[in-house]
Amino acid sequence: MNHDLIDGVPVLWADAPGPLEATLIFACGARDETLRTLGVTHLIEHLAMSTLPRLHHDHNASVDLSLTQFTCSGRPEQVADFLTRVCTALGDLPLGRVDQEAGVLAAEDGRVADPQTAELLSHRYGAQGPGLAAYRGPGPDRIPLEAVRETVTRYFHRTNATLVLTGPPPAGLRLPLPAGTRPDRTATQPVLHHGPSWRQEQVPGPGLALHGDLEDFALALATKVLAERLRETVRHQHGLSYEVDGGVVFTGPGQGERTICLDAREGQEQKVAELLWAETLRLAREGMTEQELAEEVAAAREAWEDPRSIPYELGEAAADALLGESYLDAPTRLAAMAAVTPEQARQALAAALGTALVVVPCEVELDLRQLDGTPLPQQHCPGGVTELPSGGQVFRPPLTERLRYSAARKTKLVVTDTGLHFQEPDGTVHHVAYSEVAAVEMNGPGRVVFGRNTCLVPAIADLFADLGPAVRAIDAAVPAELRYPASAFRPVD
Repeated sequence: MNHDLIDGVPVLWADAPGPLEATLIFACGARDETLRTLGVTHLIEHLAMSTLPRLHHDHNASVDLSLTQFTCSGRPEQVADFLTRVCTALGDLPLGRVDQEAGVLAAEDGRVADPQTAELLSHRYGAQGPGLAAYRGPGPDRIPLEAVRETVTRYFHRTNATLVLTGPPPAGLRLPLPAGTRPDRTATQPVLHHGPSWRQEQVPGPGLALHGDLEDFALALATKVLAERLRETVRHQHGLSYEVDGGVVFTGPGQGERTICLDAREGQEQKVAELLWAETLRLAREGMTEQELAEEVAAAREAWEDPRSIPYELGEAAADALLGESYLDAPTRLAAMAAVTPEQARQALAAALGTALVVVPCEVELDLRQLDGTPLPQQHCPGGVTELPSGGQVFRPPLTERLRYSAARKTKLVVTDTGLHFQEPDGTVHHVAYSEVAAVEMNGPGRVVFGRNTCLVPAIADLFADLGPAVRAIDAAVPAELRYPASAFRPVD
């Protein structure tokens, strides 16, 4: 791996077969946004790409939770031209195209994580940081222009970028990015819910998340063996699932989530969820074999020895440097994996079960046990309250609705000096303190209040009568910069 510096931008490169590939990486993603500005990084990426002329070589750009990447491949002069144009655009975004690119984003409707992983992250972190993966945000047409300016100034500069190349830098390559200060990445991401628990969400199948050190090779191997066992059991033996995906999500210095997500044949979601948990417990109790570990090490070795892995390795090194992580090269990782014993892997998985989060589709009901035989608790609402407060203004559905429907008689909104409480017909109470409001959607004459704890309070005319005092109280308590009109691209829901 070779190191260069071009116009203040670190460059990592290594020779690889095929045309020259380039990836310009910035340490900025959805986790750096807020619920109010969610989507701003994707909008910046689109604005920059919109300045390019028609190109006849492969090129693209993407945004995930932690990184924004501009990629291309082709002849050296094509690569150099692409990179220079992108850097120039980031220094002078065409803000006059915000409306058009917002429409393109609405048509794309992209997400930064699959549904199960997104809900697991929201379950762990709330409506902040990595947990924002589960949210759609205000809509691309409601992102403040000031947020675009602030984000591009804070993150899209040469001190927060790295270029990786599968060959020497092209002659005359220029990377005219503005100067800036690298963001501080040393803070630990606040955790809303440590686990263990399970939760129902609108997902297509079950998912499991384990929190821990991303350099814990014993846990890494244990989750790989678990995914393979599930593939054999759920797919090949029972024919209930097609896809078993294992993933890793960086969430902070040295920390992250290891996830396993499965799809399920229609009507078999509960069975797949039960098999997921049963296989996880079995592996944590009984462990795995030397052969299973050896298979995973062999698979990693084969992948890392393939010349096609060079762009991946370069990208890993660049991302680690940008996010403040320590990069371990492939031989070091292989040696660490090969040194793990079955008992070490078993113990790592058993310990990680203390952080286990399970998400299942809404219609699935589970009765799961932990390693010690106690029930795995179900999390219903993270708001921290189980009943409505005794004081405050109470709002109810219209009288005609209460007379006709028992559900309407049980639905209530209580507004106090410190926050909002919303009681659903089943008795579940959601609470959002004004100090914990992440965003407020102005839904016609009403308001939808989103809390950082993932609770949502719908103070809307479709549910409650005579809402004027409630709306005035919300607007007085919540800063104006957190409020936005409902997106024109999305139907009111």
